[in-house]
Amino acid sequence: MVAGRGRPDLDIGLEEAKQIIAEGIPAELVAGRKVLVLTPDATRTCPLPRMITAVREVVGERAQRLDFMVALGSHHPLEDDQILKLYGISPQRREQEFAGSRFLNHRWDLPDTLARIGTITEEEIGQITEGRFREAVDVDINRAIFDYDLLLILGPVFPHEVVGISGGNKYLFPGISGGEFLHFFHWLGAVISCWKIIGKKHTPVREVVNRAVEMVSVARQCICMVVGRDEKDPDGSGTLAGLFAGDAQEAWSRAADLSQQMHITYKERSYHTVLGRAPEMYDEIWVAGKVMYKLEPVVAEGGRLIIYAPHLKEVSSTWGRYLERVGYHVAEYFIKQWDRFTDVPRGVLAHSSHVKGLGSYENGVEKPRIEVILATGIPEQTCRKINLGYMDPSSIRIEEYQNREEEGILFVDHAGEVLHRVKGEE
Repeated sequence: MVAGRGRPDLDIGLEEAKQIIAEGIPAELVAGRKVLVLTPDATRTCPLPRMITAVREVVGERAQRLDFMVALGSHHPLEDDQILKLYGISPQRREQEFAGSRFLNHRWDLPDTLARIGTITEEEIGQITEGRFREAVDVDINRAIFDYDLLLILGPVFPHEVVGISGGNKYLFPGISGGEFLHFFHWLGAVISCWKIIGKKHTPVREVVNRAVEMVSVARQCICMVVGRDEKDPDGSGTLAGLFAGDAQEAWSRAADLSQQMHITYKERSYHTVLGRAPEMYDEIWVAGKVMYKLEPVVAEGGRLIIYAPHLKEVSSTWGRYLERVGYHVAEYFIKQWDRFTDVPRGVLAHSSHVKGLGSYENGVEKPRIEVILATGIPEQTCRKINLGYMDPSSIRIEEYQNREEEGILFVDHAGEVLHRVKGEE
């Protein structure tokens, strides 16, 4: 059973959101039970405070316990006050309305927080990956979930570089998982390529994730948001254009269908220069790489993509030591020299090749399809070291890139969530 509706011009308010949740998550599923709500961190646009309130007022009134966990994947943990700010909960509300709730981080970086729930066999991996890989992969997940009767996935749905369309089961893997499985399926996505995966519902990576979810013994339901852009507040939480609650797979599927309508922009041509302005919520290249993922398909071969983010000063607080060592390269660069990189987590290599984009590596020569340039607070020396281009962000005048599409120049504001493609080139 799934309740909900969606349309690009909607902005579903609190009361309607509560009604959809009440219809899609029946009282008998939560009454007297312990419920853990899995949410995104601050790197996703969505009206999360509105939805946290809706969940508390509907589910919290019925459940024995209602706790919340930020499904960080491998992003850096949040402090307690950052979680409350993310959820729009004041100290007063924390004491009054959420007195019985716990607010948790997924600590993927602490091995003791994980439990092994199974192994995907070598044969299964071979079938799912269409022969690209033949290895058994262990599946780990945050052991805290076994203290609950129901997992309630609450998050937005967008085109995604690794699984195709984000949301749904992705809040379990990689949201609250860890270990080699996380690195495996990110590298699988890189080997297939972002270009071939992003924006598609059915991908080998999504199939691997769904296979792992079959091993999760705790019941789960989903509340999927589809977010529109608020032109009056372009860097805010956006409009709630769609909301679907109920069966985890079906709610995600309906949201993904609407996301494909809303979050893919088709262009008549490609551009030799594309400038994407990263929003403030991307505070390091590890997440600001989404600007590249969503815009790569409209950059002409031999062209350049500029990630404009003057506020951004770090490559990655977690994985920076690896990235400064290996740099950013096309996937073939790693595949054809695999022995050099066996000590580097495959998820890091995946991020590296996703940001660098399509290209080749032959006879010791790397040929990326396009040039990726950082116009950020990261020094030129660091950009060169990690094999990316550099521009001084203070030298860029946004107006010089606007309204010049006929000249082959494209400017995209709040880049990183809406996928851009050239018509007929999927």
